[in-house]
Amino acid sequence: LPAGLSQWFPALEVLDVSGTGLAELGAELLALPRLHTLLAKNNRLGGPGSLPKGLRQAPLGHSLRVLNLSGNRFAEVPPALLGLRGLRSLSLGGNRLHGIPPDIQELRSLEFLYLGGNFITSIPPELANLPSLSYLVLCDNKIQSIPPQLAQLHSLRSLSLHNNLLTYLPREILNLVHLEELSLRGNPLVVRFVRDLTYNPPSLQELAGRTIKTRNVPYTPSDLPENLVRYLSLASNCPNPKCGGVYFDSCVRQIKFVDFCGKYRLPLMHYLCSPECSSPCSSASQSSTSQSESDSEDEASVAARRMQKVLLG
Repeated sequence: LPAGLSQWFPALEVLDVSGTGLAELGAELLALPRLHTLLAKNNRLGGPGSLPKGLRQAPLGHSLRVLNLSGNRFAEVPPALLGLRGLRSLSLGGNRLHGIPPDIQELRSLEFLYLGGNFITSIPPELANLPSLSYLVLCDNKIQSIPPQLAQLHSLRSLSLHNNLLTYLPREILNLVHLEELSLRGNPLVVRFVRDLTYNPPSLQELAGRTIKTRNVPYTPSDLPENLVRYLSLASNCPNPKCGGVYFDSCVRQIKFVDFCGKYRLPLMHYLCSPECSSPCSSASQSSTSQSESDSEDEASVAARRMQKVLLG
C-alpha cells in the first residue's frame, strides 16, 4: 500500500484491495480514523507480518466494522483480530484454518461470521458467547459435531453447515427460535436419512380402504365389521395437491428441502400415498412454498416435530 495513505485520504471509509496479490497490509492503514470497511479478498495474506502491529490500539482498530480476508492463506484466525471489539462482520472463508480460537468470544459486536471452505474440525463452545451473532457460515469444513451451547445464540437467524461430517444435531438446536435458515445438505446426517427412506407395499386391507375412500363408495356402520369402520376413519389425505389419494399404514416418506437463495431450511418430511406421487408433489410443494412463506412456516412446524426423533435422536 502506498505510504502517506492516511494523509492523502483522511476521510476514507471503504477500502477494497482484493485480488491485488498483497502479502501484507502496511502500517499506513492504522492511522485511518474513519475506515469502517476493509476488503482484502483473494490475496497472499497469511504469513508473518501480514497484519500491521498495534491494530487493536490504533484508530483503525476502533473504526473497523467490516473485514473480509477470504481467499487468503491464514492457517489460524489472526490473534490481532480478536481485539477488534467493534467488528460486526468478519470473513475468513477459503483459507487454511484448522480451528476456531476460544477467544473468538471477544468479538462481542460480531453479527456476521464467515468461516466456510476451511479445514475446521470442531466448534468451540465459546462461540456461543457472541450475543449479536445473526449469520454463522461454517459450510465446507470437516466439522463432526455441534456443541449444544450454540443454542445460546438467541440472535442467530442463519446457520450454514452444509458439506461437513455431521452425523447428528444436538436436541438443543430446537431452542434457536429465531433461526430462519439451516443448511445441512452434504452431511452424513442427511445422506443417511435419504438413503434409508423405504416404501412397504400396502396390504389388501389398505388397498380396499383406499378404493372406498377415493371413489366415495357409500357404506354405513352396519354394513361392515366395527374394526373396518374404525380403520376407514383413520385415512390420511395425501399432501400432493395433484393426487387426492389417501393412505393408512403404508406411505412414502420423502424429504423436501425448502430452498431460499441457495440456503436450506430444515429438511421437511412428507408422507405420500405412493411412489408415483413423489415427483409431482416435490415440484408442486417447492413452487407453492416460494409463493407463500407463511404456508411453509406452518408446514415446517409440523414436519419438524415429526422429524425430531430421526434427525436429533
